[in-house]
Amino acid sequence: MQKVYVEKFGGASVNTSSAVKNVLSILGSEKRKRIVVVSAMGKTTNALEKVVNLWHNERRVDEKDFEALLSYHFEIIDGLFKKENDRMACRSLVALMLEECRAKILTLNPNDYDFLYDSIVSYGERVSTSIISSYMSAEGFSHRHISAPDFIKTNNNFRTSDLKWKQTETLIKQNLLPLFDVCDTVLTQGFIGSTKEGYTTTLGREGSDFSAAIFAYCSDAESMTIWKDVSGVMNADPKKMKNTVLLETVPYKEAIELSYYGASIIHPKTIKPLENKQIPLYVKSFNNPQDKGTVISDCKELCPLVPNYIFKDNQTLLSVYPKDFSFIAEENISKIFEVLSTFGIKVNMMQNSALSFSVCFDRNDNLLPEIIETLQQSYVVRYNNSLCLLTIRHYEENSVSNALNTEQYRILIEQKSRITLQCLVERKADS
Repeated sequence: MQKVYVEKFGGASVNTSSAVKNVLSILGSEKRKRIVVVSAMGKTTNALEKVVNLWHNERRVDEKDFEALLSYHFEIIDGLFKKENDRMACRSLVALMLEECRAKILTLNPNDYDFLYDSIVSYGERVSTSIISSYMSAEGFSHRHISAPDFIKTNNNFRTSDLKWKQTETLIKQNLLPLFDVCDTVLTQGFIGSTKEGYTTTLGREGSDFSAAIFAYCSDAESMTIWKDVSGVMNADPKKMKNTVLLETVPYKEAIELSYYGASIIHPKTIKPLENKQIPLYVKSFNNPQDKGTVISDCKELCPLVPNYIFKDNQTLLSVYPKDFSFIAEENISKIFEVLSTFGIKVNMMQNSALSFSVCFDRNDNLLPEIIETLQQSYVVRYNNSLCLLTIRHYEENSVSNALNTEQYRILIEQKSRITLQCLVERKADS
């Protein structure tokens, strides 16, 4: 059985023509059978989300949004192709795809947001891989360009669809792997799949990592590599803290913990399927591909063993109090969680006292008024917005002061376990 490798390139790795050329340089540096999973280019997903939101909220399409998308992708195309015929053919293809996208949105129900989102935002990945495939062909790079929705099968939970693992694995083994008899590289999209009816679905924001893990699991890959704009998995976001440290090896379970608490380097659902088949995950820099990066595997422990800092901004703290000043009991907590579950809220932190129960979750200005209104039928409700949740794995005595200037931040909630410390903090008004 031939060895297959999976490599995933995110939006930052294909955001310019020189970046796309670098991808081909990386792929061409070593001959092996590989499935290449690619995201939308640059900030295309954000741009298409803007299109979706405008149609959903105002029932209109701004032609300037599509002109900007076309101009951005044309700039990349113009920097890639040496021959005029190849350049014009790729331009025509992308123009046709974006016109199809523009025409399609006019036929969709603006009130069915999740279905609308998946139908339109998925064009980002389709356009991206079409450009890269055209460039590969022009450069004589042997490959096959496939549509991920033909293989990735999901249920009908649009925007956060659940995978149909057995059906997906069967399709990949029967229809994708035989392609390696005629080429070394199979190029496909991240983030997207389809229902049994053929409707496009997405796997959640930043779901391209998960897509790559699906292909790795279903093809029994030797390894999976995520190419990023950083050297590997760092012990903190370099934009948030100075003197960050590269983690050379990370056990699967530690990676799951880090992603659960919000480490942005890895999509939360990515690790588990890799662990189940003991497929190592490499996180490497596309700017310095020769560097070792980080490997996530069945290794024994984190190396080096240092505190890991995870910052989650835009948090909401919701505190609930019984109207009759009675104690908060299990029955109250159960009802509160039932409300949160109804609105699809994932709780990042919770704390209860005799007279109150508090939860922290990602800020959602659309849902918050409805949540408060529902809870106010039975409880007194207070909330704070614009908070930051700091999680520290393998914390030390001075870890919090290393991460935060306590003169600028007020700690609202602090919790500790043997390995993990969490602080919910608010910037002081005078700082």
